[in-house]
Amino acid sequence: MPGLSRRHFLTGVAALAAATGLNVDVLGRGLAARAQTTAQTAAGIPTTLQQTILQGSVIQGSYRGLVTGPGEPYIPRLDILRAAPAGARTTARRSLLYLGHLSDLHVIDAQSPGRIEPMIVQDHSAWGSAFHPQDPLSPHATAAMVQAFSDARYSPLTGAPMSAAIVTGDSADMHSHMELRWYIDLMDGLSVDPAYASSSYQGVQAWAEATWAYRPSDPSGGAFGDYGFPQLPDLLSQAIAKPVDSVGLPAPWYAVYGNHDTLLLGTFNLSPQLHALAIGAQKSYALEGTAGMALGGWAAATGILQQAVDALGLAWGRPGFKEVAASPERYLFEQREFMAEHFNTQPTPGPVGHGFTQHNLDSGETWWSADLSPNVRGFGLDTCNQVAGPDGGVPEVQFRWLETQLQQAQAENKLALIFSHHNSLTLENKAQRFDDPQKLYGAEEFVAMLLKYPVVIGWLNGHTHLNQILAHADGERGFWEITTASCIDFPQQQQVVEIVDNRDGTLSLFTTVLDHASPAVPGSSGSVADLASRSREFASNDWAESPMMRRGSPLDRNTELLLKAPFDLSRITDAALEKQHLTENARILAYETERGL
Repeated sequence: MPGLSRRHFLTGVAALAAATGLNVDVLGRGLAARAQTTAQTAAGIPTTLQQTILQGSVIQGSYRGLVTGPGEPYIPRLDILRAAPAGARTTARRSLLYLGHLSDLHVIDAQSPGRIEPMIVQDHSAWGSAFHPQDPLSPHATAAMVQAFSDARYSPLTGAPMSAAIVTGDSADMHSHMELRWYIDLMDGLSVDPAYASSSYQGVQAWAEATWAYRPSDPSGGAFGDYGFPQLPDLLSQAIAKPVDSVGLPAPWYAVYGNHDTLLLGTFNLSPQLHALAIGAQKSYALEGTAGMALGGWAAATGILQQAVDALGLAWGRPGFKEVAASPERYLFEQREFMAEHFNTQPTPGPVGHGFTQHNLDSGETWWSADLSPNVRGFGLDTCNQVAGPDGGVPEVQFRWLETQLQQAQAENKLALIFSHHNSLTLENKAQRFDDPQKLYGAEEFVAMLLKYPVVIGWLNGHTHLNQILAHADGERGFWEITTASCIDFPQQQQVVEIVDNRDGTLSLFTTVLDHASPAVPGSSGSVADLASRSREFASNDWAESPMMRRGSPLDRNTELLLKAPFDLSRITDAALEKQHLTENARILAYETERGL
């Protein structure tokens, strides 16, 4: 198939120069250079194809460090294709879409009074998400992950430019407006300031009374010290010493709800007590204080009188609480505000709303569709239960909407990607309000519906904080379910996914795992990279979980996921693809120019 003619190339460059603000000659030379250096660029992109990060030897007690390991090549998976792939595909393939996939960032304002960290005392395993030693370092780990996507803005396989990115939920850890703002700003390439409320660190990790917490200045006398967590007297001051800079994602990014963006800790409704606590000047450091006041709003017997008593308690001080600097920016957001805040964003990389539209704000619908390229359509779902519980389901209104949309995509020969927070192993939460009669669909019915439409080739999600890839097949057809890990729990990895036409009646989804841009062994400089590295090392020493398990198997990491093409992909001409890549390359050249890369 013929590609773009010289005339069409020059016309395209002129139009793109006007759109990006770049000089026509600069853009033309840059695009021509990109076309000549694709293979060389791909070979040098830092991913886990080149290097992995593994658990090392014991440093002290039971605490282990991390070391670098060999890279992992792509492993072909034939679960759906069920036939030996043609060897010639490796030289014939062409990229249809190169996509970033982020999930479970869990950006944390660790000094917020609206957190319930002491609940970990009650049961470390059950309440493990309430407190992590690395909580103050989450903005740094997220910024380092954004840097990794910037470094991988060209495909490590084909050199194709990144078309888009998707964030599949759990972006704000504790339903805080400040956490929501930080996440959006870090994606957009803005700085966030962990010291916005106070120039000194105010939180359980700085307080001697919180012996149950990891206190880096003196870990002794508690479980973290007994385990061997290191003494790092400067860590908390370094965590808030300066704003956390972010390079920003290199492509338009889209977002869906996660359970942490819907319920408190992804599980509980927001009580009046917690709303007041979040913006107040009292922070709990003891289980009794947290359970007695912060969680009192979930007790059935709590009424107006008890809420008034709790409010007075916050004003006068209660046992188990300490004074902190209050900030109105820490308020707990409502469901619609999650969407609305995505409109308060930078024009680049865009899009404004990040998948959500004015229709979403007007109607309250929390799901969307968007064309990620001329040939690939994405569908963002809200699978979060609005009542209780961390797991999800698909409400009937979304189920019917999506089926109608997939019928249209099938008729238009659009490849379809489904985006949600929950995966097929966590889509069975049927909790409902008595006045909401609509059905909640579970995984079995949802997967069966998706299998009716061959254009569905992938379902990207998160929630379980691990790398996992599942095949869903019905005879010779099927799709791949791709679950990525998180930025709070080890291995603190995300991934890129590339859709490739093999020109032999098959296509492949290549998944490539990314470590955030930081060294395996943390330094003491207090830089974003060193603090992100320290976050990953802390996460790898979570004794209440099995951190190494979250890496998944080699079949869940760097893979080639093959399946039959759902229609004749030669309908997508080389000229049309070159035009698409021309636009994407111009956008990334503008990004590189703006950031001095």
